[in-house]
Amino acid sequence: MKSVLIPLILLIGFTQAGFAQTSDKQKADSNEILQLINHYSAARDSRDTVLLRQILTADVDQLVSSGEWRNGIDAAIKGMLNSSSSNSGDRKLTMEKIRFLSEHAALVDARYIISNPDQTMQKMWSSFVVVRNKKNWQISAIRNMLPTSGN
Repeated sequence: MKSVLIPLILLIGFTQAGFAQTSDKQKADSNEILQLINHYSAARDSRDTVLLRQILTADVDQLVSSGEWRNGIDAAIKGMLNSSSSNSGDRKLTMEKIRFLSEHAALVDARYIISNPDQTMQKMWSSFVVVRNKKNWQISAIRNMLPTSGN
């Protein structure tokens, strides 16, 4: 019995250890994606359309919490600039999780908080679909969600 049990335990242990670890490549990609989201946030704050055009794909689409769809880079940038002008609060994105869908695509979940000039806060969620184009990660889709509860 021991001769069967010990190899089985070792096999289970090695299998779990292999799946539980994040590869060095994913760690590097995670850091690049974190920088990408930070660049996005900075570009929105500074209204830097040159940087936005570098970090968004040409066919980017965005669904904002009001239900408006923005399809394509021009519509997305125009909507972002209009939104930042009409809602002048401070925006903060805090990345919570990255789920790699493949070597070239990932889903990023972030808390999205807008602190308004009247001291109120909008607490939302944002999800980003990011893709690797050549060597760089870019944002392909953005979904902003306004939870109905206090989450």
